[in-house]
Formats: sequence, structure tokens, C-alpha cells
Amino acid sequence: MSPLRATATALLATALIAGCAPAPQDAARVQVVEASLPALQAAILAGQMSCVEVVDEYLARIKAFDAPLGLGAISALNPAARARAAEIDAALARDELPGPLFCAPLLIKDNFDTHDLPTTGGSVALVDHVPEADAFVVSRLRAAGAVVLAKTNMGEWAFSPRQTVSSSHGRTANAYALDRTPAGSSGGTASGVAASFAVAGLGTDTGNSVRGPAAHLGLVGLRPTLGLLSRSGIVPLAFDRDTAGPMARSVRDAALLLNVMAGSDPEDPYTQEADARRADDYTGGLDAAAMQGRRLAVLWPHADPDEGDTDVFELFARALEDLEQLGATLLPAWRIPELDALLTPELFCGRFRYDMARYLERSGGAALLHDVVDVLDTGQYSPDVEAGLRRALDTSADTHPGEANPNCRDFATHEGRQALLAAVVAAMDADAVDALVFPTWRHPPAPLESAVEDYRGDNSQGLVPAAGLPAVTVPMGMLWDELPVGLQIAGRPWDDAMLLALAYAYEQATGLRRPPTGFPPLDP
Repeated sequence: MSPLRATATALLATALIAGCAPAPQDAARVQVVEASLPALQAAILAGQMSCVEVVDEYLARIKAFDAPLGLGAISALNPAARARAAEIDAALARDELPGPLFCAPLLIKDNFDTHDLPTTGGSVALVDHVPEADAFVVSRLRAAGAVVLAKTNMGEWAFSPRQTVSSSHGRTANAYALDRTPAGSSGGTASGVAASFAVAGLGTDTGNSVRGPAAHLGLVGLRPTLGLLSRSGIVPLAFDRDTAGPMARSVRDAALLLNVMAGSDPEDPYTQEADARRADDYTGGLDAAAMQGRRLAVLWPHADPDEGDTDVFELFARALEDLEQLGATLLPAWRIPELDALLTPELFCGRFRYDMARYLERSGGAALLHDVVDVLDTGQYSPDVEAGLRRALDTSADTHPGEANPNCRDFATHEGRQALLAAVVAAMDADAVDALVFPTWRHPPAPLESAVEDYRGDNSQGLVPAAGLPAVTVPMGMLWDELPVGLQIAGRPWDDAMLLALAYAYEQATGLRRPPTGFPPLDP
């Protein structure tokens, strides 16, 4: 058996095990709605479709739905996507396998550098900014055979967890209900992946921005251990908290992306340990029985029903029952001792201006700005971000903020954040806790028109990013048969593989993801 044929057989087996075997090719077109990456790859290797046909179908879906329905997920299409797909088809015809992610069409948030598309960070000031090189993780994905299909809209400068509004491309709606917010700031990727505009996508998470939108859009979203993924070539918000993360319709697809993205980068000192601490294969532990014998702590007050929507907590109560049926032991109303004293507002440092200056320096001749606060003079900003930009005026673009303020030291030398991390791990060790569970949001997605005023229930801010912990959100049901809700599972640093395994066991047992109704397969 040739290596390519063996790969085809393995991919088909994976697709069948995951319950997502490739659909038969339609007489007139390829159907990609809700398709997993293993299923697409198995169908391509079986000759049922080509990579060009897959890319064309996703592009057709974007054209048919994104602007016409007012979704606003996509900021720019990649004109080189079809050519890249043709190269992949040619390689396969030569019995070559162009990487583990071959023909994985991806949506990339508009703060990842891409050498062939503008990277705006959601700002009109950078609308013509085309970086000279890809972000580190984007370059790894392309080398593995992925296709950068499009860039996605984002909250301007990634400031807002509430909504996805940019001065460069406008506002993104929630694919499940166009009058609801997708949250922020990775709402474009979330709505686009939910609507099957690509097989998966990338977001960034400083406090909420992968897990929050993923939960509102019925996706799996991973905030990895701080330091597992490089941030070089990503427009920063707060470098001591920022991380990239995969967003996908299944745990397996998210793990496949993580396999390629994770690793050390000389340009990012936070990733020094990544090669030594990363898993060999994040799909290796995906087992439907992975929940057996695990001890899960129901994190208080994140899981306090008195602090949330009744319907959300009915779904959470059902999720806890499911976890127990899967073999987990639950520790109810579990608390971290002295959490309130440790998790203080002083742990967050406004370092946006300084970090942006380092990003712009890296951009070299491609940079259109030298100091991000200059946009206050040019007027190239939306009213939503003016207050944040003006706060940045009180900081320095040239001096590391940690030199003047101990609360601004980098994560590894930040006494307060390291004390918080130590307290979390000690509390988990004391009770032999494997992971923490809680609703990703305690309230439904807010109305689009009042996303700022009605923002509440966000459980992703605070503990997880402050302590540098990994966390994954996975669908846990639908509110009112219309809006997705997410279950979040968090753990110790470098436990990313275990968290994905737990999420996979829950996902496989419950099958709670449902596609949005307004984005059906295109007519033949």
C-alpha cells in the first residue's frame, strides 16, 4: 500500500469513527456544510472531490451568505486560495502528501500577519497594511498544507469582549440570530466557521476572545496554556496575556490545528518551554471514555445559578448530569481559597501602546504607523475604542511597563500572577482535581444593538488568563432552540491535551452542536 493510500485509509477510518464520513458528492456541487477536516481529506483522497472544488464551494458560500444576509464575518478573500488548492491537487496527483492539514481551508482573524492579505487589527489606520511575512503560527499552518481562505472581521484592536465592530470592516452579527452579538473580539471567525464558510479558523484570546465567541456560535474554542503558541506576527493587545487559539466545529479539528500551531519560536520568549511541554499528538488522547475516573470541580462563583440566566443554568445542570454519567466525579460549589484577595484588578496592566510599538517595529517598512496613539490625531478610529486609546496616552511606547510598575512585569516574573497560579494549582492538588468546569457565559448572547449595555455573564475573563491556564469551550446545548451555550473546561498549565480529551468525550456523548439554520447547503 502506498503512503498516500495508507493515509487515505486512515483518514476515512477517522472520519467514520467521528461519525462524519464524507457525504456523497452532489451531482452538481461539493457539499461542505458541517464537514470535518478528516472527512474532507478522505473524500479528496478517494477522488470524490478536488481541493479546488472544496475551496470553490466555501467561496461560493461566503458570496451567497456573508454580505447578502448582513453577517459581516469576512473582511478579505484570499485571491491566491484557488491557486494554492490547485497546487495541492497537483501534489496529490503525483502521489505526494502536502502536509497533515492538506486542503484545510481556514478563516484567519484580521490580527494575524498574512503576507498575501492586509492585516488591519480591525483599524482603518491599517487597512492597507500588508505584512512582509506571515505570523509564526500562520506560516506553520501553510507549511502543513492549510489554505488561507479569508481574513475575518474583529473587534477594533481586540479591545472588546462584548461585540465585533471594527472601523476597517464594520460589524459582525451572530450566525444563529442576526440580531444578536457574536461577542468579541474574534466574532468574525466564530460566525464564519459556524456558517461553514471554512473548515475551521483562528482567533486570539486575551481575556475572552476565542472562548466567548466560540460559545456564542456553538464551536469548540481553545485558549491554550500561555506560552504554547507563538504570538510573533500577531497584532497585540496585551502581550503578557495574548494567545492564539483554534476555533472549530469539532474537538478533533481543533486538536489537528493545535498539532501544527504549537511549538517554540525564538521571536517569542514566552514559548521557550513549548517544544518540551507540548504533546506529540493532541488527537492521540481523544477517547470517548476519557471522562472515566476524572475529578471535576464545579468552579464557584462562575457556576453559581443565582448569578446567571435560569435557562443557561438548566443546560449547565444537564451538562453536569452528563459528566457524571460519563464517569466523572463532581465536586460541587468548589472554591479556590483566598481567590478574591489574589484575583485583583491590579493584575491587569495596560501595555497596549508599548506592545504595539514592538509589533510595528517588526513590520519594518510595511508599517503604516509608528505609534498607535497617533490615530487619535488622524481620526482613524471608531468611537468604541476612543477611551482605550486615550488611556494608552498615559503609557510609554518605548519603555517596558514593568520597569515603572511591578504589576506590569511579564508573566513569569509577575509576583501577583504567579501567586494566583500557585494557589489554583495547590487547591486543585489538595482535592485531586483534574479540571474545572463552568458555563462559558452565564447569560445568553446580548442583542446586537445593545451588545455593550447588555454585556453580562462572561466567565472567560479573570482567572484563566490571569493565571495563564488553558481552557476549552465545547457546545452544551441550545437556548430556546435557537442560541448556543458553551461548557468551559479549564486545567493546569500544559494540560491542554487532557482538556481536549475531556471535551471530546463530552462532545461525542452529547452531540449538542447544531448548525445555524440560515446557512444551508447551496442549491445544486
